[in-house]
Amino acid sequence: MTSLLTLALFLIGPASSIQPTISVQTSDQIKPSRTEVITPIRSATFNKGGKAKVRKQGGNPRLVNGDLVFDGSQDGNRQVDPQIAVGSGYVLHGTNGGLIVYDKSGNYVQGVPQSEFNNGIDPKLFYDISNRVFGFDMWVYWDKEKVKPVNVSISETENPLGAWNTYPVPAPGGVDGGGIGHSRKWIGYSFPGGPEQTFVMKMSEAKAGKPATVYHFAGNLGQPVNNQDATDDLYFVELSDTEIAITRVTDAGDGTPVVSSVVRKAHDIRFCDYPPNSPQKGTTKRTASGDRNPKNLVLQNRCIWFSQAVNIDGRSAVQWHQVTLNGTFVQSGRIADPVNSFIETTLAVNKHNDVLVGFQETGPNMFISPRYAYRRASDKPGTTRAIVHLGEGVGATEGGAWGDYSGSVIDGDNLTDFWTVQSQASAIGHGDCVIAKVSPKR
Repeated sequence: MTSLLTLALFLIGPASSIQPTISVQTSDQIKPSRTEVITPIRSATFNKGGKAKVRKQGGNPRLVNGDLVFDGSQDGNRQVDPQIAVGSGYVLHGTNGGLIVYDKSGNYVQGVPQSEFNNGIDPKLFYDISNRVFGFDMWVYWDKEKVKPVNVSISETENPLGAWNTYPVPAPGGVDGGGIGHSRKWIGYSFPGGPEQTFVMKMSEAKAGKPATVYHFAGNLGQPVNNQDATDDLYFVELSDTEIAITRVTDAGDGTPVVSSVVRKAHDIRFCDYPPNSPQKGTTKRTASGDRNPKNLVLQNRCIWFSQAVNIDGRSAVQWHQVTLNGTFVQSGRIADPVNSFIETTLAVNKHNDVLVGFQETGPNMFISPRYAYRRASDKPGTTRAIVHLGEGVGATEGGAWGDYSGSVIDGDNLTDFWTVQSQASAIGHGDCVIAKVSPKR
C-alpha cells in the first residue's frame, strides 16, 4: 500500500505515555474531484444460467474441536487470498481462483472462476446486513485498454445464486493492494497509485443494477471500513507513524458524498515493522507473512476493529485493536510465540463485542496451518483465549508469496456466530482452504 495507508501498530494498556491531540475538520467539506457513470455488466444468475464454467471444490463437512469445518478452494498455488461472506443461509467463498457458494452446513452449491465476473484478482467479500446483499471487488491490471478497472460486483437480492451486477470502474495509475468497504448507503474503495485513489458509489444504485455514478476523490481517504452498524456514514482509516486519522463520508444533502469530518489523534506506537518472512519445516525457504495493513476493518457498536501481522521480536505476530470513532484506542492485544510465527490475519466481531481473530501458524518444526483465537466481551481487555487448531499443513511451500490476507466475518443472519477461512499447506506446498463456523464460547 502507499504511505498514506501505511499502518503503525502498537499495544497499549489502560493509559498512554503521551497526551494525544485531536483535530476535527467539520468545515470546508471535501467534495469529489470528479464523477463518472458506469453501466454494469449484468449476469441473470451467478452461473449465467448454467453456461458459466463450473468450479466444483470443497465441502466434506466435519467437526474439528467442536466447530463445523469444511473444505473450501483446493486449487490455490501460493497467492490464495481467501475470503468469505455469510448471510441469507449461504457462505460465499472467494480466492484468486474464483468464487464458490456453499450452504451453511458446508455443502457445495455452485462455483465459477473469476473470469465469469469480468476477470480479476484479490477478491475482498462482504455481506451487507442492512441491505441484505453480497458484494465483492476484483482488481484487473492486464486489460488491453490499460484503465485497470476495479470490478465491484453486487448481488441484486440476498440470494447469491441470483442476479449480479459488475461495475468496472477505471483506476488508471492504480496498483495492487486495494480494499473495499460499505455502509448502509455507500460503497467505498481505496487503492494505491494514481492521483485519485478513492471512489464512492451508492449502494442503492448498485443493488438495483442501474448505471451508477462513481464519485472520485483526490488523494487517498484511507482504508474503507465495513459497517455492521445500521448507519449511512462511511468511514475510512489511515494510520501513520504518529497518528490515526478517521475520515467520515456522508451525504451532502443533495445525494452526493462529501468528507464531512476528519479526526486525527496521536497514538503511542510500540510495534510498527512489517512482519519478516516466516520459517517452515524441512526447508530453508521462508514464506511471506502478509501485509501489516489490515484488509478488513469493521464498524461494530460505534467502534472500529481490526487485526494485522507485525514484527515482534523478529517473528511475525498478530495484533488486534478496538478504536472509538474519535480515535481513542479502547483495547489492543497481541498473539505471539517465542518460536513459531502467526501470519495472514483477519478479525471478526459480533453484536455482543465478542471477537474472533483468524490467522495461520508456521514454524521451523511445522507447516502452514489454520488457526483462530477467541475472546468474549467480558474477558480481560486485550486478551484472547487459547489458540484453536482447525487443521495441520502437510508440506512446505516454495517460499516467497503466500497471500496477503485471510477472511473472518460474522454470520449476517444472527450477527452472533463467526466464520473464518484460512489457508493450509498441502502436500505439494499449495494453499488449500479450510472454512470454519465458530459459535460464541463461554
